[in-house]
Amino acid sequence: MTAVLTQQQKLDFLNRGFSRRSFGRIAAMMGAGAAALPFFNEPALAQLSKIDAPPDAVMINANENPLGPCKEAREAVAKMIPYGGRYRYNEEDRVQTLLSEQEGLKASYVRIHAGSSGPLHQAVLAFTSPTKPLVMADPGYEAGGRAAGFIGAPVIKVPLTKDYAHDVKAMAAASPNAGLIYICNPNNPTGTLTPQEDIRWLVANKPKNCVVMIDEAYTHIAGAPFNSDLVAADKDVVILRTFSKIYGMAGLRAGAALARPDLQAKIGGFSGTMMPITGMAAASASLQVKSLVPERRKYIAGVRESVFEFFEKHNIDYVRSVSNCFMVDVKRPGDQVIRAMRDEKVYIGRIWPAWPTHVRVTVGTEEEMDKFKAAFLKVMA
Repeated sequence: MTAVLTQQQKLDFLNRGFSRRSFGRIAAMMGAGAAALPFFNEPALAQLSKIDAPPDAVMINANENPLGPCKEAREAVAKMIPYGGRYRYNEEDRVQTLLSEQEGLKASYVRIHAGSSGPLHQAVLAFTSPTKPLVMADPGYEAGGRAAGFIGAPVIKVPLTKDYAHDVKAMAAASPNAGLIYICNPNNPTGTLTPQEDIRWLVANKPKNCVVMIDEAYTHIAGAPFNSDLVAADKDVVILRTFSKIYGMAGLRAGAALARPDLQAKIGGFSGTMMPITGMAAASASLQVKSLVPERRKYIAGVRESVFEFFEKHNIDYVRSVSNCFMVDVKRPGDQVIRAMRDEKVYIGRIWPAWPTHVRVTVGTEEEMDKFKAAFLKVMA
């Protein structure tokens, strides 16, 4: 289904440099049909074609959390199923209230979404145009760049620093007319962290009228500081959060955008979908389990470090990550290794054009990563 642009929306897009020929693609991004577009979300990017994996395959390709929802979230979902015939908008309100209280924000600064892909693409619609580029890292999470390219907005890719952080000074200088600067921290795919002081420098020194989007999908896993205070201070900042990663809810769909109300209005003008009540129930329950995040952070870190020790033992080059994914240099075209690993029933992630010999691997369970190690040695022999 393609959305219909209002006359005011058409005028706004024309004033921002879009042509009428762009309206069809813009409407496609706004409508329900956006879910079918190739850039839409992490699963679509991780599996650009459908993977017919055997049931006993190790799936460490899409940055999913194999632990799944916590016990309290599963119980909340089960209790919600009998109400599946109702909209129950108050479930979304409950998540908004809990998250805003925990982040020290007014409720109007928090908007709940079904995951974080939606607000990312809506921000591209709201803040970029043929004359206002999207600026992002390279390699970086591509969904925003693909969305910008789809509607005809320029995309400027800035290489990471030698320490694999976002090069904030180069990003700030990339274009005086930048509309949106996208920071995924820790970065996907490298799992590396950009220091908070660098992000604050960028917010203070970005081009005028540009919005900085900070995607904190993996920040819980890293134990790094959040940037909610920038939103509370009314900066030109939009923060993305998702329950897909540390909370293990990728299939249940819950996320949020944190921003001051006028930015929320610009992003929110492109959608009005109700939230899945099962996802909302699981999100509310997860936010109230105080031990959940530190326990899972510790588990993921332990499994990740055991893989890094394995790499060092076998002299394998990799990028040290603080997230639930990492990049490993296979010293040959990465696609060759991806295909060979599938023959061993281990499905790893994709490559990025900027790093053609690196493959991304998600951190799975201890058992899954033991199978990865055995298959990887066989493939690399």
